[in-house]
This record gives sequence, C-alpha cells and structure tokens, in this order.
Amino acid sequence: MDLLPLDHPRLKKNNFDLLRLLLALTVCLVHATELSGFEALRSVTGFLSSRIAVQAFFVVSGFLIVMSYERSSSLLSYTSKRIRRIYPAYFTVVLLSALGLALVSRLPLAEYFSLSWVKYLLANLTFLNFIQSTLPGVFEANRLPAVNGALWTLKVEVMFYVSVPLLVFCLRRAPRLPLLLLVYALSVGYATFLLGAAAQTGNAFYEQLARQLPGQFCFFVAGAGLFYYLPLFERRVKLFVSLAALVLLIDHWTPLPWLQPVALAVIVLFFGLFLYAGNFGKYGDFSYGVYILHFPLIQLLLNAGWSAEHPWLFLATAVCLTFFGAILMWNLVEKRFLLRSSHYVSSVETSQEVAPVKQPARV
Repeated sequence: MDLLPLDHPRLKKNNFDLLRLLLALTVCLVHATELSGFEALRSVTGFLSSRIAVQAFFVVSGFLIVMSYERSSSLLSYTSKRIRRIYPAYFTVVLLSALGLALVSRLPLAEYFSLSWVKYLLANLTFLNFIQSTLPGVFEANRLPAVNGALWTLKVEVMFYVSVPLLVFCLRRAPRLPLLLLVYALSVGYATFLLGAAAQTGNAFYEQLARQLPGQFCFFVAGAGLFYYLPLFERRVKLFVSLAALVLLIDHWTPLPWLQPVALAVIVLFFGLFLYAGNFGKYGDFSYGVYILHFPLIQLLLNAGWSAEHPWLFLATAVCLTFFGAILMWNLVEKRFLLRSSHYVSSVETSQEVAPVKQPARV
C-alpha cells in the first residue's frame, strides 16, 4: 500500500482556514436571506447556495479528519482532539440559547422552564436537535420558529468522526481505491433512492433522510480519497480540475448525482490546497463560531424587528454581529480547550517568533 502523504508540503501551507470561514459566511448570508424573507435580498440566493457550502464543508472534513486520525498516536488521542474542537463551543451555544432566550419568550419564566425546555436542552446537547428544535414561546412570530436550524449538520459531522476509525481500519486491510469507490457508490445510491422516493410520493421525510449520514458520506469519502491520493491529485491537477468543472457545469443543467460529489471535492480541495493565500490560522479559527452562532442571532434580529425597512442593513448587522460573536467564542471558549499541538495554537505562537517555523496543519 502507498505511503500516506502526511509530510506533503501542501499540508503545511494551505487555505483551509480561509475556505471554511468563507463557507460559514455563505451559510450565514443564505440563512439571513431565507429567514427574513426580504425580497430585496433574493439576489443573495441567486449566486450563493447553503446546500453546496455544507457539502463543501463535508468534503473538507473528509480530507482533514482522516488526516487527523492517521496522524494521531491512538484512538484516545484522536477522540480527545475531536471532542476538544467541537463540543465546548457547541455546549456553550446550546446552553446560552436555552437560558438566554427566556428573555424573549412570550411565556412567563414558570412556563418557559418546562418539560419542553428540558427536552430541548437534552436533545440538543446530544446532537439530536431534530427531536426538539424550538423553545417554549420563542420565535413563534418568525417565519421559522427553530432556535438553531444549522445544528443538524453537527450531528452528521459527529457521525463522520465516529465512522473514521472503522473506515481507516478497513482501508488498511483492503484494496484502498475499490473500497473507497464502493463506499462512495453506496452513499450516492442511498441518497438517490430516497430523493427519488420523495419526488414520487411527495413525502418530505424521504428528503430529510437523504440528508443524513449515509447520503452525505459520499462528500466525506471524496475528501478522504483525495487525501490518500494527494500526490496523484497534484501531478494531474489540471486534468482533475478541468473534468470537475465540466461535470459541475453540466450538473447545473442536468443533474449528475453520481459524479457531482467527487467533482465538488476536486474543486473545493483545489482551492484549499493550491493558490496559497496566507496563514489565516494565526488569527484563530472563527468559522465554527460563525456557523453555530449565526442562526439564533438572525432569529433574534428578526424577533426584534431590526431594520425591517432596510434589508441590506439587516444583512450587514447579522453578519457583523455573528462575526463578533465568533471572535468572542474563539477567544473565550474554543481556544482554551485546544491542545498545544493544535494547528491554531502553534500558528499563533510561531507568528510571534522572529523567524517562524512552519508547523504541519492539524485539525
């Protein structure tokens, strides 16, 4: 079996920090447009897609999380890194929402802190937000009463993390490429079948199932596959990117569900690994904070009727407030739980040195 590209130069200097921030901001802009319903903002969804942004997130996760596991000294080390990176900020957002939104609930405190409140807290703290997505008396006048509709992807992301040890275990004992292709095909087949069932029956539940782990795993596996075959990707990058761009162009007019995930992965990882734009990690990673904070902050602005007469001011306020919250989340919560070996901790330390030494990117 080929050697893993753990010391590849492009793993040391890449654009993944910037790319994830841009993807998170894309989701923020689209959700602000959709949740507000302001006609003046419709142009935003004309050239930005939260669906594509989330799929791109899954591609990046496939590349970086598999790399993180391959670099980890043990399963315990891998698990610790994943929990430290994702759960402290997630826990903070869920708890702040559950407690702080009592101030905007139409119900008195005695009715707000009810069984439904407990159900919301427990379900969301365990990534089961689909069980209870609303809080008592909160955002009932908004177009969508959900407190944080973006959290569904975190459940899928955590399931990716859980699946990686098994996936890598199998990849180390079976022919790598055939196994990756098999898993990819099963995932696409699952999603295609359910989306077809949704179209035939009109039952949106099938579409919701298609968005869950088996259906999204093709994007994750495509990212993981390009990690394992990074040297080949680099040698044939012009051919890969040209074919991927052609597939995505055709997919825009005629859906190509069997090719779109891998084509998207090629384009996303091209921008992540090539055309280096600088070390954004030295400032911290605000993408996660932007992603998990934007939805409730947008809902709060809508609940308060902020700038209903000035849609673009509303959009700018939502983005600025979200970004400010993400900076606070990074500095007060996220960074404090990271290991010193983290890419972000080492990036800050090396940027302060007179002659910085490049450190391998870590997740």
